[in-house]
Amino acid sequence: MATFIIEGGHQLKGSIQPQGAKNEALQILCAVLLTPELVTIHNIPDIVDVNKLIILLGKLGVKTNKISSGSYTFQADDVNLDYLESAEFKQDGRGLRGSIMIVGPLLARFGKGYIPKPGGDKIGRRRLDTHFEGFINLGAKFRYNREDHFYGVEAKRLKGAYMLLDEASVTGTANIVMAAVLAEGTTTIYNAACEPYLQQLCNMLNRMGAKISGIGSNMLVIEGVDSLGGTDHRMLPDMIEIGSWIGLAAMTKSELTIKNVSWDDLGQIPNVFRKLGITVEKQGDDIHIPAHKDGYEIQNYIDGSILTVADAPWPGFTPDLLSIVLVIATQAKGEVLIHQKMFESRLFFVDKLIDMGAKIILCDPHRATVIGHDFKSMLKATTMTSPDIRAGISLLIAALSAKGTSTIHNIEQIDRGYENIDTRLRAIGAKITRVS
Repeated sequence: MATFIIEGGHQLKGSIQPQGAKNEALQILCAVLLTPELVTIHNIPDIVDVNKLIILLGKLGVKTNKISSGSYTFQADDVNLDYLESAEFKQDGRGLRGSIMIVGPLLARFGKGYIPKPGGDKIGRRRLDTHFEGFINLGAKFRYNREDHFYGVEAKRLKGAYMLLDEASVTGTANIVMAAVLAEGTTTIYNAACEPYLQQLCNMLNRMGAKISGIGSNMLVIEGVDSLGGTDHRMLPDMIEIGSWIGLAAMTKSELTIKNVSWDDLGQIPNVFRKLGITVEKQGDDIHIPAHKDGYEIQNYIDGSILTVADAPWPGFTPDLLSIVLVIATQAKGEVLIHQKMFESRLFFVDKLIDMGAKIILCDPHRATVIGHDFKSMLKATTMTSPDIRAGISLLIAALSAKGTSTIHNIEQIDRGYENIDTRLRAIGAKITRVS
């Protein structure tokens, strides 16, 4: 287990380039299973979760070749379906939640897809019903081995269908789309997720020969085709990392420029940070955050009531940034209610911030009220353990702003979602050391 030692209280300065989007990568990499032809993907983040998926694809028989930093070719022309029923796959698949998205492509192209109950962050229940109900609507037979927690779907040929999803699940929508592109007939998916990474997947599939319309809306119509070809794809920058750097700049009173952020794909993110009093400047396709020497003040609603920041499916505010917002609020002027609707255990890291001196009232598993210090009382350094990716980066930001030297254990959780984070932070002046 590795650890970060952080000497907080230093101002940072410079520019930082966001990595490729983790949540897009997990979808796009699974899509290579839909064709025997060569697929080239650029801007792949070098992070634990993505690397695990690339290794898993290799064990499935996909030929993977790293052609440069962040760029790979994939060719699934000799897929080893026997691996899916091996003990090794049952172990490999459990370690990565994104592995669920291999099921749709395998089912569509080979008539069967299996997956052990996947792992991932410990942030509450994350059910898979949307995925498998979608496959069943397309004509697949579903089975579940309770002893091994092993799921399976099989079909000789999927048939298009109309379906109304019970929730706008991003991974569920992606999985069903990847199954439907090779189904016979027309599939209509209503209440589909429509976030930019899902749009990226649909546009990539269309370049491969799929016929998907309604991209960017919550109703996708898919005309099934017989086969797909190869393509070249570049992934978007990671909007969660972009939001993390905005939070870091504000908490450390630093002047930072975040490069090449793809402004058109950020949705509510800049607006939410502005409501917290943070100056977010657009400079071309960059974000510039000036040093907030006098702090930042949370805006109330126009009737004077306390601001609530809540998550919602796209184009609402992403749940992955609520942890960052919560940390930022600890040093703001004013109060805010954080409402985490989509996951029931994601706020349970606030006890660590309270230990650092933050004023937070955990109302219930979904809501926390934060009373900001307005930088009149600095957070205190402490020793803590990262519980998941997003809480981990939030605690790291808190430590970088705190007075004294903090220790964060279990940083493998942070490495799952952030590429070479300690090296990149040192480049802009952070005092951070990784120790084994």
